[in-house]
Amino acid sequence: MVQTSRPTFSIRQLCREFEVTPRSLRFYEDKGLLAPARAGQNRVYSHRDRGRLKLILQGKRIGLSLTEIGDLLDLYDHDDGGAIQMAEALPAFRRKLADLRQQRLDIEEAIIMLTETCERLEARLADVRPDLLPQAADYEQVLRARLDGVHAHAK
Repeated sequence: MVQTSRPTFSIRQLCREFEVTPRSLRFYEDKGLLAPARAGQNRVYSHRDRGRLKLILQGKRIGLSLTEIGDLLDLYDHDDGGAIQMAEALPAFRRKLADLRQQRLDIEEAIIMLTETCERLEARLADVRPDLLPQAADYEQVLRARLDGVHAHAK
C-alpha cells in the first residue's frame, strides 16, 4: 500500500488562513489543544492540527469555553467515525443554542428600552433646551421652517 503524505502547514500559513495570530496558536498549544511537530525551531502543523484549529475557532465563535472545546477535541481522536463526539457535542450545542437565544431576547429588550429612553430624552430636551440636542442645527432649521409656515398661514 502506497502511503501519500498529507500537506503540512507553517504557523504563518495557518495564521493567514484563519486570521489568527501566532500567539493564539502558541496559546492553544500551551492549553494542549494543538500539538504541532517540530522541525528544528519551527512548528510544523499537520492536516489534523489544521482541522483541530478549525474546530477550536468554530467552538470559540459559538461561545464554548476552551475546556468544552478541549473535551470535544479529545473525542475527535476516537476511532468511531465521530459518533461519540457527535453524541457528546449535541447536548452542549443545544444548551449553547438556548443561551444564545436568551441573549438575543435580552438584547432585543435592551434595544427597545434604550430606544424609548432616547426618544423620551430627546422630546424632553427639545422642550427645555433644543440647542443641546445632538442634531440642534437640523432641529433649528426644521423648527424655523415650521414657524415660518405657521406665520405665513396666519397672515
